[in-house]
Amino acid sequence: MAALPRPRKRRPERRARPDPRARPVGNARAVTGEAAPVAVIGAGFSGTLVALQLARHLPPHRPILLCERSGAFGPGLAYTSGHPDHLLNVRAANMSPFPEAPSHFQDWLDRQPAGEAGQRHLAAPGSFASRALYGRYLGELLEAEVAACPGRLQRIHAQVTCLRPAEGGFALDFADGSTRFATACVLAIGNLPAAGTCTPLVRYDPWATTTTTGLRPDIPVLIIGTGLTMIDLAVEIFARGVPGPVVALSRHGLLPHAHAPAPACPPIAFSDTERRSALALLTRLRAEVAAQDGNWRGVVDAIRPMTQTLWQDMPLPERTRFLRHLRTFWDIHRHRMAPSVAAMVESMRQSGFLQVLRGRVLDIAEDGELAEVSWQPRRAATSRSLIVQRVIVATGVEKAVRTSDRLLRGLLDLGVARLDVLGMGLDVTAELRLLNARGRPVDGLWALGPIVRGVFWECTAVPDIRAQAVQVARAVAETLE
Repeated sequence: MAALPRPRKRRPERRARPDPRARPVGNARAVTGEAAPVAVIGAGFSGTLVALQLARHLPPHRPILLCERSGAFGPGLAYTSGHPDHLLNVRAANMSPFPEAPSHFQDWLDRQPAGEAGQRHLAAPGSFASRALYGRYLGELLEAEVAACPGRLQRIHAQVTCLRPAEGGFALDFADGSTRFATACVLAIGNLPAAGTCTPLVRYDPWATTTTTGLRPDIPVLIIGTGLTMIDLAVEIFARGVPGPVVALSRHGLLPHAHAPAPACPPIAFSDTERRSALALLTRLRAEVAAQDGNWRGVVDAIRPMTQTLWQDMPLPERTRFLRHLRTFWDIHRHRMAPSVAAMVESMRQSGFLQVLRGRVLDIAEDGELAEVSWQPRRAATSRSLIVQRVIVATGVEKAVRTSDRLLRGLLDLGVARLDVLGMGLDVTAELRLLNARGRPVDGLWALGPIVRGVFWECTAVPDIRAQAVQVARAVAETLE
């Protein structure tokens, strides 16, 4: 999606970015007989899983530092929501973090007290739990590992602002001025937030606690984006008793589809031409859906195990074409709503609480307590104006090429890392080793999860990340042997 126009209320003062090389390593590594630790930066789903796998694969004497700036160890951003109607968009049976124990989460869920039934929604496709319940589950897994070997897995509530190569490993500079040494590091920083400066009327962080608070009952709220994040925001605003309307705007104005029972489809063998052409691939998928009597869910589920290979087989121009023309359609079929959420969304639309528009934002002008949004409907020659009390940007994951994240900017400035060819995230090898500015693997440095989606595409869902976590943990253990 093109960059959004900046609100014209004020221009923030530019500040010089501190030089990431400025702080010396100094006493970053304590002179002790203990083994040097392995650091995991980010303690959301990706970081928690790789920390748990490192605890399994590393010898007991090797410390693990789990660094998280928010302090939410385990749940991370994705699973901290306390709203009971914020549901996982994947069946509970598919949410185990352990490849060798596929029913681990479902078994845990079945043992929970009956009083928490409101956070579990049964439907024909399966059981869908609340994100808060899943966040608690992850937190309990982490607590159990910490308790199993006191002092080994250390949780550090601090922001890593710079990661610098040092003798025998890396120096981690923290926002509080401290520096620690690690012999190996894993970047598990999750999704990057949308780039933009928040104002009282324009919010770029849809998950901030104040994003949906303080709303008046008589003026619309505009949400830019119509994906799953918008759905969560609309549900939350509705639960707060705000009568709306909530206006959701995106280029295509398409909402995610709902989960529903679907017969399994046989594996699909794609030709070389189909693997190298987005259009040929789309044509084949349409033919498969027709052959399956319209069972597109079964077809999409059938190609899930091979999406990373399909993505990497496409030449760069075809990947770019897919992102521009087909990504939206893939997302609404691939990332679906729980059935109960879909029913709620349909009810909100029928009542007029939720209005969905197709178009793009041209300008946002703030004036006191209101914002005037100029937008152009899709395929229209003229623009329209919309007066709203708040604009919430929910356009999905930000590209790394536009990020202002201090850690990533420092890695790029130092040449320790480079962007993938699409600028979506960091470039890594097939083994998830970070590539430096010269395209060479960096010894002792790995990355996984959404930050490497430009290389693998499908690496944001639980099945993908749990496999990456095992892969990284084994590689770290082999490297340090």
